[in-house]
Amino acid sequence: MAVNRREHAEFYLEQAFRLQTQGEYAKAAETYRRSIDIFPLPEAHTFLGWTWSWLGRLQDAIDECHKAIALDPDYGNPYNDIGAYMIEQGKLDEAIPYLEKAIHADRYDPRHYPHFNLSRIWLQKGRLHEAIQELEEAVRLCPNYPAALKELTRLRDEETRRNRAAQQQKQGNG
Repeated sequence: MAVNRREHAEFYLEQAFRLQTQGEYAKAAETYRRSIDIFPLPEAHTFLGWTWSWLGRLQDAIDECHKAIALDPDYGNPYNDIGAYMIEQGKLDEAIPYLEKAIHADRYDPRHYPHFNLSRIWLQKGRLHEAIQELEEAVRLCPNYPAALKELTRLRDEETRRNRAAQQQKQGNG
């Protein structure tokens, strides 16, 4: 019986995801809820949270991710998503532990995302070197990640500019 309920829930999860990718957020949320009502899956809660985030409902998104974590603490997606939502809320220090948990989660493939998100935090905190290190790790994990490649190039250029300015200042004071 549970297998049938799970399969049924997975069917609605796939339908909801399709609706979400088509921009039908209200219908997607309703379909994720249907999936969860049949058989709660951490993916359904996480993706419902993702839908809420696109509708500007960041606290609802975070709440859904916490439900996903309660179902499967080894599932990395909700940790990264919570971190990303907290960055949007300006809660940088609170986001860091969630992103670190995503990096080390047993069941998580796109580990480049939390590194990219950590780089956003370090950059906002004025820690350029740490931001670059996180982007380098993101690119190491996913060499064709366009956002990370673009940002890494931009930050390396900024680092070079800063180093040159510091050298010129030293020479001028020397």
